[in-house]
Amino acid sequence: MQTSVTWTRHLRASIETLSPGYFSMVMATGILSLAAHLMALPRLAGSLFALNWVFFVIICAMALLRLCWHPRLVLEDLFDHLRAPGFFTFVAACAVLGAQCLLLGGSLRLAVALGGVGLAAWVGSTYAIFTVLTVKSRKPSLDRGINGGWLLAVVATQSMAVLAALLAPQVAQPLRMELNFFALSMWLWGGMLYIWMMSLIFYRYTFLEFSPADLSPPYWINMGAMAISTLAGALLILNAPHAPFLDSMLPFIKGFTVFYWATGTWWIPMLVVLAVWRHGIRRFPFTYDPMYWGAVFPLGMYATATLRMMQALDLHFLGVLPHVVFGAGLAAWGILFIGQLRALHSQWREPHPR
Repeated sequence: MQTSVTWTRHLRASIETLSPGYFSMVMATGILSLAAHLMALPRLAGSLFALNWVFFVIICAMALLRLCWHPRLVLEDLFDHLRAPGFFTFVAACAVLGAQCLLLGGSLRLAVALGGVGLAAWVGSTYAIFTVLTVKSRKPSLDRGINGGWLLAVVATQSMAVLAALLAPQVAQPLRMELNFFALSMWLWGGMLYIWMMSLIFYRYTFLEFSPADLSPPYWINMGAMAISTLAGALLILNAPHAPFLDSMLPFIKGFTVFYWATGTWWIPMLVVLAVWRHGIRRFPFTYDPMYWGAVFPLGMYATATLRMMQALDLHFLGVLPHVVFGAGLAAWGILFIGQLRALHSQWREPHPR
């Protein structure tokens, strides 16, 4: 009986501090699984796929419990400029898991179901979060209210474009054309949203004081948002033969796909240099933080996007690059998974809260 009470109290304490961005763990695991699938590593892809379902179900259950037990904290997250964008990770997690179900599990129904849930969450999150952050009376200054996590809104939007583009070849006309048009529309909107947000983030980078503590893991989404935009563009190119309006726009789509890829590639050395500055020069402590999963996802997404772009544009000379980045992403995933297990072990060994 005492053990049961202790377990419940620990669970309540864990759920109370659960970040809305915890679904980035599903995003990171899922995209590495898809990259492994494209690299013809079926055992690794399948193992990560199965594990990702476990992560998704557990985190969904914890998020629902938090909503039931701590609705006030969920509402506070929604009104917070730094935490609110984390809700978009649920949208991207649904889309990534849906893509896994389609490509690895061969289940069109599950992919469609997850896409429908993700789309509903995208609509709700987009208009709820940006409305709340617009009309709230007390707002932080730019240097305290924005970071790379805001680009999760772009990632969520582009994840819908990616899943729609993957679903399109699996259905008959006219639904195939309609899905491609939806994918194109979301791809274009995601690109516009990136330009708006990145302008503010880059201004914050270069003109306002920047401390090691400010360089939080979500800044890797700077690159991840461009990588997933590249992936969506590459899939649209591959779908062009089945949608005349895409075929007529091919030069535009190809140009912007390479533009997104080049921008994402530029970010990688920059983010590595800033990480060295943060931890190597300024000696900022490196401890496990669930938000680091948001740094693994961009690495896996970059590898996947590059592989698809190579296929769409016949750029085989880039062959080594996605494998190198995939290796880095897999290593980072392993380190974080161990860190997650150690954090859980330490938390549950502590005296239970009263």
